[in-house]
Amino acid sequence: MKAETIPLGERIIAAETSLDRLFAERRVTRALLDAAISTIGTTQGELRAAHLRYHLSMIEVLSTAQIAHYATLRGYGESRK
Repeated sequence: MKAETIPLGERIIAAETSLDRLFAERRVTRALLDAAISTIGTTQGELRAAHLRYHLSMIEVLSTAQIAHYATLRGYGESRK
């Protein structure tokens, strides 16, 4: 998971830094803002999808008892309110 998600996180940080720089240097325009936000949003979606794919893949390799324990560790057990 790290091999896939770390580069995505780094891309988000770089895109956010670029966006901040546009404002700091007073070079932001509506078109640049829209493009930057689109890039950030798309990359955030890619990161979330990658993260959730790995959780989904856990179900394929764990036993029923292990899945229950995994869910509890993640905070999805019956005691969660």
